[in-house]
Amino acid sequence: MREQRVRANGIDVNVVVTGDGPAFLLLHGFPHTWRLWTAVIPQLARHHRVIAPDLRGLGATTRADGGYDAGTLAADAEALLDALGEPVATVAGIDAGAPPAFLLALRRPRRVRRLVLMESLLGRLPGAEDFLAGGPPWWFGFHAVPGLAETVLAGHEADYVGWFLDAGTRGRGVPPAIRDHFTAAYTGREALRCAFEHYRAMPESAAQLAAATATGRLTVPTVAIGAHPVGGTLARQLRPITDDLTTHRIDDCGHLIPLDRPDALLPLLS
Repeated sequence: MREQRVRANGIDVNVVVTGDGPAFLLLHGFPHTWRLWTAVIPQLARHHRVIAPDLRGLGATTRADGGYDAGTLAADAEALLDALGEPVATVAGIDAGAPPAFLLALRRPRRVRRLVLMESLLGRLPGAEDFLAGGPPWWFGFHAVPGLAETVLAGHEADYVGWFLDAGTRGRGVPPAIRDHFTAAYTGREALRCAFEHYRAMPESAAQLAAATATGRLTVPTVAIGAHPVGGTLARQLRPITDDLTTHRIDDCGHLIPLDRPDALLPLLS
């Protein structure tokens, strides 16, 4: 799995491209890079051209000053497909990668053959009321305060990233090489700032999602996959606005589905 840099939407995107066949675009979240998909890429690449980028500001992709809203991230994804000569792709997104994948499919349905969304919320679209009854997860507010989290966490990145990796696998953890890679990717004040800009853009992203769904419906075949903790919340948000929806819930699986239960995920991606 060879990494390369591709110019797209004004940034240099670090991306792995492997395999032959119909394109399959994989969008990760926080605190991940493209290596979140390490366990599923080889199997997908048997029948697809797999495209797995680092999102804007994360991993080895350009640490841009702005553009961390879902709409710009969707434009990044579309521009990456253009740069790689792919007019259409199956698109999968998890965590912070799900809202841009959703907007890409909603705005450009001819570009998305099939949409797979995992373990994420789509802003404050109806259906998430129970999940948000006690407020969003604590780190959303912590990350959203400009300049705070990166100041507090500098020098403690391994502990912080490690907490998310352990929680996201229900205590089972991830391979040491993956843990070390994620830690390195999020070490340093600028790396942390870019990660938290994704959270600071959430109000703008939520407004984009609300506006898009007020005037359009998701028409492409869509799969919603839940685990712990999001579970069926994403499916409830999608159901009223999606024409063709299939839902799955993976038992005994943490938030990091591609690393925690790749065996259960792969049949749902194929």
